[in-house]
Amino acid sequence: MRVYFRRATTAAAARQALDVYDIAWLAGGPRRVVECAVIGLAERGLLRLRASRVCALGEETPEHPVERALIAACPQSRGTASVCAELRESPEVEEIGARLAEWGLVTRSRHQLTRVGKQRLQTAEEDGTLAAYVCAGPQVLPQGTVRRAVTEAQYVPSGLGRAMIRMGHALDRESDHADSGSSCAGGGGGGD
Repeated sequence: MRVYFRRATTAAAARQALDVYDIAWLAGGPRRVVECAVIGLAERGLLRLRASRVCALGEETPEHPVERALIAACPQSRGTASVCAELRESPEVEEIGARLAEWGLVTRSRHQLTRVGKQRLQTAEEDGTLAAYVCAGPQVLPQGTVRRAVTEAQYVPSGLGRAMIRMGHALDRESDHADSGSSCAGGGGGGD
């Protein structure tokens, strides 16, 4: 019975049509999805990248949910790193990973490629119809503003950000206790 289920999942995964962002996820996970969205929208003139800032341009609304989320995240100029980090954890990007796991192309727990997922990625790479950066990343882009903005955007893992905030709160509490302890001792000594 178990072998039958795996074959059914494998057969279903082989039949699913993958879009550019599905392939990007297989090639590099959520980070590659975000990189591809930024690069693709910049190439189509819907995003402006300057130094470490990104801003949506024009009135066109993209069809793909990831692209719409990116446009919505930066109606005014924002830091590229913060926009990319926000988009990487957005429901639109997470939905891609969940869908690929449902189709049996990545594992459910750690989203690592399955054998079928590796085959689909290899087929997409050999097909040659996708832009090179989808499979290989922004390093294949020519030197310039888009490549620099995407590669220099520092992605801080969400767990690390929360840990840093907790550490900051702990330090604030320690300094508050130290300040209140010294003022109480000083005030108590002066009143006697």
